Amino acid sequence: MTSDDRDDVYKEFEQAVNMAPRELEEWLGTDASKSVGVVDGDKKSGAGGAESVGHDSGRRILAIKAKKKADLDDNDYDHMRKVVGYVHRHLAQRPGKERLDTSRWRYSLMNWGHDPLKE
Repeated sequence: MTSDDRDDVYKEFEQAVNMAPRELEEWLGTDASKSVGVVDGDKKSGAGGAESVGHDSGRRILAIKAKKKADLDDNDYDHMRKVVGYVHRHLAQRPGKERLDTSRWRYSLMNWGHDPLKE
């Protein structure tokens, strides 16, 4: 990955992740955060005790945000790309009639560091 590619990924990640690290960390500690998401490829909810893919992603986002840009490695940039893709895809699936503030859609996005009500 060239430095230009890294710069693009970094900018897109910073735009996609609109929650501050403290905000994301507090969110990940809630029952609501743990109640949504796919668990390691299964189609069941994360409520059964296993950590969902999105919840794990939120923890990885916190680790990335804690690093200096110069210290980010290829694995970090791979995850940052994954986050950007997820947020963009999931935003396109905005529910029409569901109450957004307590929706599973919003909760899932928040696990990935994006609160759609901040847009």
